[in-house]
Amino acid sequence: MRRPDDMAAREVPEGMESPLAFAVAEQTRNTMNMVRNALDRQDVVLAFQPVVQGARPDTVVFHEGLIRILDETGRAIPARDFIDSVETSTLGRKIDCLALEMGLSALARNPALRLSINMSARSIGSPQWMRVLSDGLRADATVGERLILEVTESSAMLLPDLVCAFMRDQQCKGISFALDDFGAGHTSFRYLREFYFDLVKIDGQFIRGIAHNPDNQVLTEALMSISRHFDMFTVAESVETAEDATFLQTIGIDCMQGYYFGAPTLQPPWLTPLPQRSLQAG
Repeated sequence: MRRPDDMAAREVPEGMESPLAFAVAEQTRNTMNMVRNALDRQDVVLAFQPVVQGARPDTVVFHEGLIRILDETGRAIPARDFIDSVETSTLGRKIDCLALEMGLSALARNPALRLSINMSARSIGSPQWMRVLSDGLRADATVGERLILEVTESSAMLLPDLVCAFMRDQQCKGISFALDDFGAGHTSFRYLREFYFDLVKIDGQFIRGIAHNPDNQVLTEALMSISRHFDMFTVAESVETAEDATFLQTIGIDCMQGYYFGAPTLQPPWLTPLPQRSLQAG
């Protein structure tokens, strides 16, 4: 008699998809269709989240502009729910273009704003994305000094030589660069030395609950030590409690970002209309 585990272990006949592979492929197709439809409707927005100074958390250093698409009901879908499915496709390049375009527009409208925008290393090779960047810099001479481009660790490692050359060229124009999700991938420290990122964002998996996690405390301090060696500022991502924030302050983190200091919002302070004065107020 064949045991259940033997049956489960049977190979899928050649030419047939396994149920799991089919489900994953179907989910990817559905996600790409949702993104494609949202782009066709132009239902794409930026949400803004503050990044605060470590020593003075009441001081906002810059904001991160986070891409959101709106589904047919108007619900905002965060990038984490779709970016992996579209990253390598033309949809990924369109999303990067729109994020950069909206970020540059926000910087042009508010001279006091400093903003970071996420990008994929693949977009460096996109003529349209490069044109959006060039047009934005040409339209406002101050934009470059207030723009931070965030590249994920995994993305940067895919095309290190291209990223290095691009960074050297754009840093001459005042643009800063952040290495996102630091510690989540497999960084080559040879390339980390050559990249010259201005700041690194330590991945949230090391930050959440850090006040009570000795392992994450050691790992975070090690990542901070590496960053300081290369003269890069450190940002702790996913700071969600007062205890975690206090611990990060004690070890000298430069900046913090997370729900404890503010959730991403479509209505940041500079876009919130001031209350109308009463006609009787004088």
